[in-house]
Amino acid sequence: MQEQQSDIDILLSDAGDFIETRTTLWKYKSIESLADVSGELVSGLAMIVFASFVIIIFSIGFALLIGDWIGKSYYGFFIIGGFYSIVALVIYARRGKWVKDPFSNMLIRKILK
Repeated sequence: MQEQQSDIDILLSDAGDFIETRTTLWKYKSIESLADVSGELVSGLAMIVFASFVIIIFSIGFALLIGDWIGKSYYGFFIIGGFYSIVALVIYARRGKWVKDPFSNMLIRKILK
């Protein structure tokens, strides 16, 4: 009877060690996924910032060019502003399909990797 009790103690001890190891492994995997997603977000935000600067510079140039063609420089800025308003409305109308879904899929893919 004593030997059987000892076997159960060893089994319970091994099961406890297994659970502890699995918990640690899960924690490390979640940290790796979080680091991967964070790195992806930071690099994506950096690209958005640089792309925004490029778009701003080109927008000013096009606005001045259009204004020069029309005769008044501020007309070019109104035209470019109207163009961006239309683009913003289209993006807002399609935000679920163009922004939310790809971002959600990227997060899920990175976390489940």
